[in-house]
Amino acid sequence: MSIQAINVRNQFKGKVREIIFGDVVSEVDVETPWGIVTSVITTRSVKDLGLQVGSEVVALVKSTEVSIAKL
Repeated sequence: MSIQAINVRNQFKGKVREIIFGDVVSEVDVETPWGIVTSVITTRSVKDLGLQVGSEVVALVKSTEVSIAKL
């Protein structure tokens, strides 16, 4: 199966930099040209996708709320 189209506009192509495995959920750090994007997904999904350090992926960011903090 391949994705023909998707409505998510915030897409960041990158490579898996690190995976921190947990019993139920895992953290996946994706290195993109714009910085690191971290996703928390089920460990089962990490295994089903065959993710490992160096895997090429697309991080899809969909949010109904984005907070801003002034630096």
